Amino acid sequence: MTLSNPLLTTWDTPYGLPPFASMQAEQFKPAFDAAFSEHRAELDAIASNPAPADFDNTIAALDRAGRRLARLDGLFYNLTASETSPALQAVERELAGPAAAHSNAIYMHSRLFKRIDSLFESRTALDLTPEQQRLLERVHLDFVRAGAKLEGNTQARYAQIMERLAELSTRFAQNVLADESNYRLVLRTEEDLAGLPDFVRAAARQAAVDRGISDAYVITLSRSHIVPFLTFSSRRDLREQAYKAWTTRGEHEGPHDNRSVVREMLTLRREQALVHGYANYADYALADSMAGRASAVSDLLRKVWVPAEKALEQERAALKAMQVSRGESYEIEAWDWRYVAEKVRQERYDLDEAAVKPYFPLNRMVEAVFDCAQRLFGLHFIEKPEVKTYHPDVKVYEVRGADDALVGVFLHDNFARPSKRSGAWMSSYRLQSRNGAKDVLPIVVNNNNFAKGAPDEPTLLSFDDARTLFHEFGHGLHGLLSNVTYERLSGTNVLRDFVELPSQIFENWLSEPEVLKKHARHYQTGEVIPDELVKRLEAARHFNQGYETIRYIASALVDMAIHSQGGAEAPDIAAFEAEELKRIGMPKGVGMNHRLPHFQHLFSGSSYAAGYYVYLWAEVLDADGYGAFKEAGSPFDANVAQKLHRFIYASGNSLEPSKAFESFRGRAPTIEPMLRKRGLLGPQS
Repeated sequence: MTLSNPLLTTWDTPYGLPPFASMQAEQFKPAFDAAFSEHRAELDAIASNPAPADFDNTIAALDRAGRRLARLDGLFYNLTASETSPALQAVERELAGPAAAHSNAIYMHSRLFKRIDSLFESRTALDLTPEQQRLLERVHLDFVRAGAKLEGNTQARYAQIMERLAELSTRFAQNVLADESNYRLVLRTEEDLAGLPDFVRAAARQAAVDRGISDAYVITLSRSHIVPFLTFSSRRDLREQAYKAWTTRGEHEGPHDNRSVVREMLTLRREQALVHGYANYADYALADSMAGRASAVSDLLRKVWVPAEKALEQERAALKAMQVSRGESYEIEAWDWRYVAEKVRQERYDLDEAAVKPYFPLNRMVEAVFDCAQRLFGLHFIEKPEVKTYHPDVKVYEVRGADDALVGVFLHDNFARPSKRSGAWMSSYRLQSRNGAKDVLPIVVNNNNFAKGAPDEPTLLSFDDARTLFHEFGHGLHGLLSNVTYERLSGTNVLRDFVELPSQIFENWLSEPEVLKKHARHYQTGEVIPDELVKRLEAARHFNQGYETIRYIASALVDMAIHSQGGAEAPDIAAFEAEELKRIGMPKGVGMNHRLPHFQHLFSGSSYAAGYYVYLWAEVLDADGYGAFKEAGSPFDANVAQKLHRFIYASGNSLEPSKAFESFRGRAPTIEPMLRKRGLLGPQS
């Protein structure tokens, strides 16, 4: 099988990319079986080494082990997110348990942990470099948090919990994708299309073509479809229909119902936390975070909720006044807010989305992120159209530094499709490291879900879409610029409430006038975005921020509450969500960013469970951190950029995150710049 399975052979491809053209879904299970076996043999060899444990023969050796498995992981789980199929989904379900069992075999390997534990106990006497010390501490903590110190039946039960959680998270993600892929709001008449500007109609028409529907328009549940529809459609009945479909994903009777899936996951997570001695899962998750404890998260969310709620009520008053002026009297529901708010925005700022989008074609915004990376960090992105991947839409770039040395490979996958999960994310096919026979360069992918333009027509982005592009590219730079020795500390392998800093701080460059004047050009005429339009965009920057902030914080508070619950069995999630929103005083007609039955951050994996707050935590860091460029007088100040590169983008997890930020900024962060950035605090005097 090894000789005939291309997944197990040397990948003789450009840059060591996966053999996309020759692989088949049925090859993955035997390939993983072989890679699991090989990795376990490597771990056994480390554990049975007759030489006394030292850093190189145990910790560094562990970091080098499992490279074939890591290569397969990078390929398979990127495919199942970006270009899945029924065959791949079947393999994903089949692999969920065995993959979790293999993880248990690693972290519950008693002889291996004994060597790691002995080194950890004597770490101060080992004469390690700071990076080696950090790696030893992180590896030891990985093992402890994964059950290495548990014994007997307790450890066996813990292994069962982790395997079942893996199966459930896979089912959860596939259920959400099924609801998203199956839904289509078909618009056939001019009455159906009422209020929709040309760019929304064009995207809906292309979605219909892609789905084989003639003489009609289709609205999907992709954010780049649903949000514009809710913003512009004057058909209130269709807005309600689309909104309810969007917010009830995973909440329908039948094979894709996530309510029982989530309840079981929550029950198991609480049991997992209890085994480790924590009262609830939130305490367990936050123990390895910058926040450290639930009270720190609650304090931050509460500090922002109060001014956001005041701003929201001012926004509601403006919406009601707009309704009166239009002769409308209905009570504003969640499917109405964006529609009426857009009318207020147009009147108050003379800002029409249809007039803005022509200045933000996708190709020019890609040029903008590349240009900012070049001016800040000396990077050059060279497109390689001859390199083929898993889908024709994916573009491949060779990334070179200021000295022309190869830095890594960047894949850009920007368009929505039924085979791709919703949202936007960065991932890696390969992590950067120098712990081996030769240095390993990263292969990074950015995924977005923009509504694709018609053939021979550009894809036009909203300003919010462009911000998403910059955000994910910031994550991409975090992977590409990684400059550490050990894979475990590489790139985005950092604490969850630090990982959003490199992405969120990069968003700031989109709003810089000199970036807009250079790259925001009309897709037809090449005209530079007018100064007056830039001023109106800046003036509208804080518009509707009370609404956006409340939606986010409500989701974060529900996340913390559901993961802090202490019952032996998780509650009915719909009832819990409703009760929690009532308890926090959720304003009517606003809605949440994500409801529990489709909250992929929490239940498609565990990375953001009891951790959705991290975007706001990182925004405190990013708003304060970007102030360093403001103080220097230039968004491309070379000295500040060099510090940003060294301490934020290149250091990975080799530095404790608070120290990394303080090394960049020169001090600890403060909350006021974030409140001011959101328009929730008055301007500086």
